Amino acid sequence: MNRKCRRLPRKKIVLTSKTKIWLRQVEGGNELMPYEIKRFPYDGTIDADGHILEPPDLWETYLENEFKERALRIKVDDDGLEYLEINGTPSKFTSRGSLGIMGAMGEENLMPSPERRYADSMPFGACDASERISLMDQENLECVLLYPTIGLLWEVEETDPSISLAYARAYNRWIADFCRSSGGRLVPIAMLTLLDPSGSAKELERAVKDGCRGAWVNPFNHNRVIHGHSDHDVLFKKCTELDVPLAIHPTFHPYGTASGIFDWPPEGVGMAGMIWLRSIVQQALISFFALGTLDRFPTLQLGVLEAGSGWIGPLLDRLEAYSASITGKKPPVREYFRRQCFISGDPDETAVPFIVDHVGADNFMWATDYPHPDHPHTWVDDLTTYAERLSSATRNKVLGDNVKRIYSLDYTLPERRTEDVAAR
Repeated sequence: MNRKCRRLPRKKIVLTSKTKIWLRQVEGGNELMPYEIKRFPYDGTIDADGHILEPPDLWETYLENEFKERALRIKVDDDGLEYLEINGTPSKFTSRGSLGIMGAMGEENLMPSPERRYADSMPFGACDASERISLMDQENLECVLLYPTIGLLWEVEETDPSISLAYARAYNRWIADFCRSSGGRLVPIAMLTLLDPSGSAKELERAVKDGCRGAWVNPFNHNRVIHGHSDHDVLFKKCTELDVPLAIHPTFHPYGTASGIFDWPPEGVGMAGMIWLRSIVQQALISFFALGTLDRFPTLQLGVLEAGSGWIGPLLDRLEAYSASITGKKPPVREYFRRQCFISGDPDETAVPFIVDHVGADNFMWATDYPHPDHPHTWVDDLTTYAERLSSATRNKVLGDNVKRIYSLDYTLPERRTEDVAAR
């Protein structure tokens, strides 16, 4: 399949040599993209958590035939607003019209509207591999690990293990195809579900053979089994056999975190994400320490993404102190973290550079979250300030070497596997 999304034709986008600003050519002249593209001053830099916007027909195209009628689809309601359909039912969590602003990093005064459609509003590099590489060249990024957008939305509502795993398989096939001709600069990360640990272990093996260099799961589980539980050991074992890391990436959350059990925040104050985005990831991470998972799998590499990183030092301190107060013995929590865990931080975290070496310089990464609008477009300036506060050795680790080591990035994606094509 062509690496470009199936979407409505859009005007050519060019880069002006003088202003370094991406321009979209429209009728009557040039329309400025929402922000200036800047070049990051340090070479060898890797984005540990970037995103793509999937083509609207991905699941209709890549699902196995038996599941195609239940495909994820984007539809339009009577008011002209787009909505996500999950297994034949309109989404309750993804608000109507919001799909069109999910790639709006750097834009202001965002409001859903019938005029703003998902396929028409994709920013440069969000759904076109050659565009993404061109953007990375201008920003001086060596590689990017790619995560989904629509793929972050559906599992909060879907509890059927069979269709959940089918949705994941379809996405994984597509993202491997999307990245295949990039020479390893676009790195596909497989989506898995804890609803079917055995099925996910099987899918991980298939996806890694197809080119994926790691996997991620949501920070919740509809069957209420916490992440580090031994019920998931079959998946952890497969990760260690394949030598690929497993990360926890935040999404919407279906259960009673603080943002769900209280009648807040006030209208117009979008603070709910500040709570669930971090707290549910922390709960999932803690379970691996509390349930001895890192002892059972001493070579498992476990990551937490897009929830900030400044909290990790105090959290490890608290885990050690709390355990010692109960058992009388201080567990080596910090040693476990340094041996097996990693965390991705945001460029605008001003305090993090002062704790990186204290917690462990081998365990930190950074990410843009491009093109999602909940992170600022000023990452080049912010990350430059961040990096200048680090020693040269630590800076190299955080900016790229850690990602390269943990995800084994000296590779080129294999050719598309014929059995995967035949499966559809």
